[in-house]
This record gives sequence, structure tokens and C-alpha cells, in this order.
Amino acid sequence: MLKEFKAFAMRGNVLDMAVGIIIGAAFGKIITSLVNDVIMPPIGLLLGRVDFSNLFVNLSGTHYGSRAEAQAAGVATIGYGAFINTIIDFLIVAFAIFMLIRVINKVTQPKPVAAPAKTKECSFCISPVPIKATRCPFCTSELKA
Repeated sequence: MLKEFKAFAMRGNVLDMAVGIIIGAAFGKIITSLVNDVIMPPIGLLLGRVDFSNLFVNLSGTHYGSRAEAQAAGVATIGYGAFINTIIDFLIVAFAIFMLIRVINKVTQPKPVAAPAKTKECSFCISPVPIKATRCPFCTSELKA
């Protein structure tokens, strides 16, 4: 059983998948930082100095200055601002993967091969004649091979 597991784990597909997962996790952290630290602050500034990560609905009815304060007090909250950040994360990752796959498909797509000609043109009557024909079926002229 150990031998079978080793053979399975050392397959190219499993190793490729492991590398992809590790790189994907690191890429996800980069995108999260991009959204939280680069994209959302200017958007929040344009919308009147709104910090999206701090937007929440307090379910207790008591007022708290921030979501962190409400959570520290043990109050149930709905953090829709964090959800908006997560949606933007997802959209950026999905778009980046779409662009990557689009490029890979263009690079790996086989070039179309022209089909070999099945006919040739009769030099006397300009009619299409099968390649192997030695006489034109239209004008009965003898054709060069």
C-alpha cells in the first residue's frame, strides 16, 4: 500500500496540482492585499472617506464605533463591507485566471494545417479535375501528370 501511495504521489499530475495550489494561495494573498491596501482606499475616499472593511450592521441595537469594537463586546454583526472586499478579491482573481487561460489557449492552440488539394485545374478548359486524372472529363484533353 505504501508503494502504491508513493507511485500516486509522485505522478506528474499530483505534483503539478500541489504546485498550483501553493502558488494559488500565495496569489490569493497578493490579490487580497491589492484590494484592501490599494484599490479600496481610493474608492472609499471617493465615496466620502468610507472604510469598506469597517461597514457592518449591528444586530444588537447598541451603538459601536467600529466592527472590531462590536465583535470585542460579543455582539453579532453582519460585516457587509468585508463581504464587498471579498467579492472584489474574487472578481480580480477570476479575471486574472481568465486572462492567463486565454493566453495559454492561444499559445497551445495547434496551427491549422491546410488540407491537401484534391483537384487540379485543366490547363485547356480551366475546369476542376481530380489530382490523379490523366484526361479532363470536360474537354477530354490529355493532362500532364
